[in-house]
Amino acid sequence: CEILSSLPLQMSLYFNVYFFPFWWLITVAILYLKYPVLTDYYKFILVTVMILVSLTELIRLYLGYVGNLLEKVPELAGFWLLTLLPQLPIILFLLFNEGLKIHSLERAVHIIFAAFLSFQVVAAFFTLRRMVNTLATRFRLTEFHRLEEQSPAPG
Repeated sequence: CEILSSLPLQMSLYFNVYFFPFWWLITVAILYLKYPVLTDYYKFILVTVMILVSLTELIRLYLGYVGNLLEKVPELAGFWLLTLLPQLPIILFLLFNEGLKIHSLERAVHIIFAAFLSFQVVAAFFTLRRMVNTLATRFRLTEFHRLEEQSPAPG
């Protein structure tokens, strides 16, 4: 029985769990400081983004842990999709949009968070591919053995 979990992905998730509260505190503190000088639509966008990232990150990390450690393909696929679609584009928006009046500390924590997300997208993709191929092989072997048992013996 081969272990399909990815150690690099699990280590990245572990460190991400401890980094996320630090990232959240820094981002909220800097948002509080620069809130009066932002335009109204950037105020709305940033508050919405913080709420969306906070909720999505909790779900994403849970799915990553369960999917990787318990070798569950649907959970790991959900983790991969949540990382690829909402999280990574939002962090890149926060990192590269100069209209947000980005502070240097804010840029530093966004770069680290973007690096976590980029690594996790790649690692989860290869882990998912390995899990799906192994589970498909197990399924085919099970079906083959079931058909062998049902077929009449020659002679």
